[in-house]
Amino acid sequence: MQAWQIIDRAVSPDGTELILSRRDREWVVRAGGIVLMSSRVHGSEETLVKYALERVKQPRRVVIGGLGLGFTLRAALTMLPSDVPVRVVELMPELVRWNRTELADLAGRPLDDPRALVEVGDVHDAIVAAKGTLDLLLLDIDNGPSALTQAGNGRLYSAAGARKCAGALADGGVLGLWSAAPDDRYRKNLEGAGLSVEMKSVAARVGSGARDILFLAKKGPPTQPAKSRGR
Repeated sequence: MQAWQIIDRAVSPDGTELILSRRDREWVVRAGGIVLMSSRVHGSEETLVKYALERVKQPRRVVIGGLGLGFTLRAALTMLPSDVPVRVVELMPELVRWNRTELADLAGRPLDDPRALVEVGDVHDAIVAAKGTLDLLLLDIDNGPSALTQAGNGRLYSAAGARKCAGALADGGVLGLWSAAPDDRYRKNLEGAGLSVEMKSVAARVGSGARDILFLAKKGPPTQPAKSRGR
């Protein structure tokens, strides 16, 4: 088996080192030595977009927190109506650069789509500024509410953070979050913020026995999922 080849490195604002590595056709980004994202495992991110959109009527204002390897953005661009832009807020400028260069083809070059509006910044600030305008907010910046890649992200999953996310949503808006494991404390924080919460266990990738958890939190009364929409 081939050894991992380090392609590039970056340091996050809290000092955590991110390493971009390649082995044959597989790419991974490690944060503090832990695999944060892999090109082999991205099915649950795409399922997150599908399930979240089934719960939103006529989404027009969409924000994704975290660019990752581009798979969540690609899924959103594919499943949303063709005239809906998708704003992506990514903390690490290097990750944006990697997605435009080495990683660009993994998810079909989603950053080339004119609907993809990418900015470098902290999604926490975007959430606070949204003030009840978002139809869909997707968070994929950590391995879960209790598995942080950067210490500062913890404020998003606290009771106060849940209230900020709820405050960012329009009526009927949905917060979707990917996690590697269940987290009852986070579920209670979302419910305490007045959101109707579902937790779904889904396959990490097609044909895999590994499972991930999706949090789907809706502002307003719970409704039955709508039929899936394509472009």
